Amino acid sequence: MARTGNPSRPVPGSALDSLTFALDRTSPVPLYHQLAQQLEAAVEQGALAPGNLLGNEVDLSVRLGLSRPTVRQAIQSLVDKGLLVRRRGVGTQVVHSQVRRPLELSSLYDDLESAGQAPTTRILREERIPATADVAAALAITEGAEVTVLERLRCAHGRPVAFLRNHLPASLLELGTERLEATGLYRIMRSAGITLHSARQSIGARGATAQEAALLEETAGAALLTMRRTAYDHTGRPVEYGSHVYRASRYAFDFQLLVRP
Repeated sequence: MARTGNPSRPVPGSALDSLTFALDRTSPVPLYHQLAQQLEAAVEQGALAPGNLLGNEVDLSVRLGLSRPTVRQAIQSLVDKGLLVRRRGVGTQVVHSQVRRPLELSSLYDDLESAGQAPTTRILREERIPATADVAAALAITEGAEVTVLERLRCAHGRPVAFLRNHLPASLLELGTERLEATGLYRIMRSAGITLHSARQSIGARGATAQEAALLEETAGAALLTMRRTAYDHTGRPVEYGSHVYRASRYAFDFQLLVRP
């Protein structure tokens, strides 16, 4: 971590043992914010792993040489982001880092698994229905034609990250709850010989509905990231139309921007 001012001593007896915090007491940036930023960086970089204990606020304030309200405010800001959790009789514990997903044609399940986020899936719906106008347009089929609709809750380290709704041509492939719970949709497609080639995708944001908030363990109106995607196989055939929402407190898209010559 970058150091400014006089660094605090390492914190013994907790997951912070090997970390040094650089708190600049002359900076206009509040100390609680400096501490929160450095704790968040430690979580995101893996220096603090899921399950690690930080100790209680009293111990932390003494060990870091900060007031208890300062430590409490720093911890609360990361609890609000879903990175830390307070456990009675245990202290403050790291839950997980924010999911940062590259903006490319990939499965959320695969991305979470690669990042060590222990993905799990809860199947909420799997059935065949007539295609609505927007689904038919996305999949280049006739309105009212039969499609398979999937609704899933994707979790990381046991906590919900995203509510996923996907529509597929009904004749595309056989799915089943057991397969969908065990892996990602794109992996199932690849195993069935479907070669994914490209996608059209749009990203937005809005407040959570009451139903979404209940599923995602958020409050109604909480910020959600939205994503709509139509995926195409190597022949240019639309094979999947997804409409997903993600917890903004736990999820981010990473972009690489290039200068056009």
